[in-house]
Amino acid sequence: MNGEVALSRISWLWGWFGETEPPSSDVHLSLLRTLYNKPAGLVLATAIGSIISAVAAFSTGDFLLEAGAAALTATGLARIAAMTFMSRKGGAYPARWLEIVYTSGAAAYALALGLFAAAAIWRGVDVAVQVMILPFVVGYAIATAARDAGRPVIAMMQSALVGLPLALALFAEGSLAYVTLAGCITLALPAVGMIVHTIALSLQDATRAAATNARLAESMKALARTDVVTGLANRAGLDHALGETVEGLGPDDLLALFWLDLDRFKEVNDLLGHTIGDRVLAAVAERLREVAPTGSTICRFGGDEFILLCPVTSRRATEALATRVLANVTRPLRLDAERLEVPASMGIALLPEDGADADALMQRADLALYHAKIGGKNRNRFYDPAMSRNLMRRREIEAELRAAIQRDELAIFFQPIVDLDSGRIRTFEALVRWFHPEKGELMPDEFIPVAEDTGLIVTLGNWITAQAARTAVHWPDDVTLAVNLSPLQIKAPGAALGILSALRDAGLPPSRLELEVTESLFLDDNHATENFINELAAAGVHFALDDFGTGYSSLGYIDRFPFSKIKVDRSFVSGPKVGRKSEAIIRAVAELGAQLGMDIVAEGLETIEQVATVRAAGCSMGQGYYFSRAVPDYIAATLLAHERQPLAARRAG
Repeated sequence: MNGEVALSRISWLWGWFGETEPPSSDVHLSLLRTLYNKPAGLVLATAIGSIISAVAAFSTGDFLLEAGAAALTATGLARIAAMTFMSRKGGAYPARWLEIVYTSGAAAYALALGLFAAAAIWRGVDVAVQVMILPFVVGYAIATAARDAGRPVIAMMQSALVGLPLALALFAEGSLAYVTLAGCITLALPAVGMIVHTIALSLQDATRAAATNARLAESMKALARTDVVTGLANRAGLDHALGETVEGLGPDDLLALFWLDLDRFKEVNDLLGHTIGDRVLAAVAERLREVAPTGSTICRFGGDEFILLCPVTSRRATEALATRVLANVTRPLRLDAERLEVPASMGIALLPEDGADADALMQRADLALYHAKIGGKNRNRFYDPAMSRNLMRRREIEAELRAAIQRDELAIFFQPIVDLDSGRIRTFEALVRWFHPEKGELMPDEFIPVAEDTGLIVTLGNWITAQAARTAVHWPDDVTLAVNLSPLQIKAPGAALGILSALRDAGLPPSRLELEVTESLFLDDNHATENFINELAAAGVHFALDDFGTGYSSLGYIDRFPFSKIKVDRSFVSGPKVGRKSEAIIRAVAELGAQLGMDIVAEGLETIEQVATVRAAGCSMGQGYYFSRAVPDYIAATLLAHERQPLAARRAG
């Protein structure tokens, strides 16, 4: 408000200089602050003025000039002191005070200098003294006008206060030369004014442009740090906030980072469209704002991931906040006529407990989120140091597994699938085994999940298919090969072509290959999956639905895809809850298979009683330790040779 008052008071004079509109408050303040920049020039000018006035006064011995010299020096020193104080604390004062201090000092010094020069002329000092004084006075008037052109009123005031007293004194002296000089000084003032006007306009335009550019830069910076869908901070905004927050933490402060991932958001986009998907994201953002403590930063990290960063008082308080956040985010959401469930998983890490810096905090929260998702989703997990040890172990396994494929440390074992009526081997399922040269045999449960998480399962799966096909080509033609496929392997580019190439290289007919897939493959309605199955089925490859009954079992899969076999999961055969219900389920599946002309395989058979039960229920095939464990290729060949010997030969043997 004070700046606006000051502007209104001088707007009329600004208009005299040709500007129809005074500068804005921000520009006005910026121009004022330029007056306080680099005061060294004023210090030098004050020193020169003091020296000249002192020499002039003492060379003449005139008391009036001596008093004037002392007043000029004192005024200059007072002005320098005031400017130094204000420049150091200029940001603490409004524009009005900055202008008053500078204007008062400039006016006082200019008037003192002008009066001293006029007194020297009026007292008739020696011509040599006048020659010393006049150039300095005229030069000061011009120099200050240029330096202070950012504030034209101040600039012209100084020129007038210096020049007019001198011009009056010269005119009063009466000689032609002095009168002419007085006229020139008087006429020079408008010329100086025009120069000041030009410089002032340039400075004002430059200052306005700088202010506009600064505002645009701040606006662009804010936009660059904001997510357009939710209005939250984006990844760049989080990085900025996280850095500043961590730097501002005290030694006893705690900072919590909550990393959320919506568990089934892809289904929303696929089924309802991206417009609804964006509205879901905006709703989740609003729910996070509702529960976020004061001083929090909320970020949409990307896709369907959100991060909440906030100071906390204790781990217990963090646990309570995590419960509130997850409960609020996962409440059913209604958009138009749709009622949506929004399950979410969340990983939480604390600084400095779980990490010493921002990068470590992010890594720990991300790792906790990973464990929350693999632990069943729609839950939260705090970071635990064991997670890092597990991660290091998984990375070690990944690196060693890549090397193991190259060094032939892996081997293919084969477990028979037996016809329950004849007892003959109909199929061998290929199973990979890893014999580490230092750690011994590593179980598939340990390295297969790592291969799936890292994408190495694609290379491993192709290798298993190729190796197993080279073995199976030597079996009797009526014995088929079964190979498990990972969803990642199926969705890899050129997956079908890779399998057909492996069969062609081994010389194994496609009709003797049976690919086992699980129901999880069909959770994503992926055209690549359908194309893969159809392409291989057209070439003669058979498909089996593995682990039936443990996932999202649907008869739609059986009707839609060309399955020739269903494998009933071992939990219905030899699991802890085996009983009348499980037997009824097996019977129902077997009846379904009989009606559709499909073989039903019972997995996990370990006793003769289990074999009798599943056979009575209608299963046509069985697999399990009762018949054989997985064995190397040469033992598989021995089993086939033994069962195909004539009965007399076997008895003789």
